[in-house]
Amino acid sequence: MLTPGIFNEITFTVTPELTAKAVGSGTLEVLATPVMIAKMEEAAWTAVSDHLEEGSGSVGILMNAQHLSATPVGMTVTCRAELTEVDGRKLVYKVTAWDEKGPIGEGIHERAVIQNERFVTKAYSKL
Repeated sequence: MLTPGIFNEITFTVTPELTAKAVGSGTLEVLATPVMIAKMEEAAWTAVSDHLEEGSGSVGILMNAQHLSATPVGMTVTCRAELTEVDGRKLVYKVTAWDEKGPIGEGIHERAVIQNERFVTKAYSKL
């Protein structure tokens, strides 16, 4: 059952492959914003995956996040997603991220609960 308060955290070390320079979102060797957002999403979907019916999943439908502070290669980052609202099939999360020195990101993330097979079939019908 999906209830507010469910959360998960993803912890990782910033490597050269996760920098803005490496992923094409900038020229600097610091944690890329798209990577921070992807890790926030990973924390969100994994927080609820064990609570969904078999054959169901969730997909991101909105991310509104701020990247507050740069994190250099070698530092550890933790991203947390906490389910704050369940509105039918829509799930709303508070997402946060921090490194060893303090907060680096925050925002709101929304996901929709879907039937995996139906979703993929519809997506591939575009071809």
